Amino acid sequence: MSRPPIRLDLRGVPCPLTWARAKVFLEGLETGTVVEVVTDDERSARDLPAAAEAEGYAVVKTEPLGTTRAVAITIER
Repeated sequence: MSRPPIRLDLRGVPCPLTWARAKVFLEGLETGTVVEVVTDDERSARDLPAAAEAEGYAVVKTEPLGTTRAVAITIER
């Protein structure tokens, strides 16, 4: 049985700090852990998935959260 993703809420954090914080968080987790990174920064929503993949993480999905500017980016460690 798989565990639900861990949510890392980074709303209000500007790019590139969003990726810096997400990367530090991901590095502290076990391989196979799934994290849902939430951001409301447009640049982060665009750039964070590419940065994660460049570091060898698997981006599972990216989806908007309701009617807000927030986006959830699901990444597997």
